[in-house]
Amino acid sequence: MVTVFVGRDDVVEGIDDWETYYAPEGYTVKQTSYNTYGGVHYTDGEPSEDQTKALRFNYAGIGFTFDPDKGTDGAFIPPQPFESWVLDEDTCLWLAPVPYPTDGAVYVWDEEAGNWSEVTGE
Repeated sequence: MVTVFVGRDDVVEGIDDWETYYAPEGYTVKQTSYNTYGGVHYTDGEPSEDQTKALRFNYAGIGFTFDPDKGTDGAFIPPQPFESWVLDEDTCLWLAPVPYPTDGAVYVWDEEAGNWSEVTGE
């Protein structure tokens, strides 16, 4: 069984080893950060000066997998959104085979067409 829970802030609470502190007997516990996305830690929407806070590529969530062999401490990888998308090994995020358009319109991925489809008000 896999469970995601919110723990204490190790910096504020003075916890030396978060994973040992929360590891019930027989379980493996992996710390993650709300502020880490694609291997980058953010503060107020901007990349943080201290990237040592970037934990395991992505904040863990329901349906995510954990790959212990990625990076130095493993990586949480979100579910693959579409069969055609591929994993970016540098960010542990899924990429569409066609880049998202940058013309300011809103698009959704059309797996059958293998491309982005513009969302219209119709």
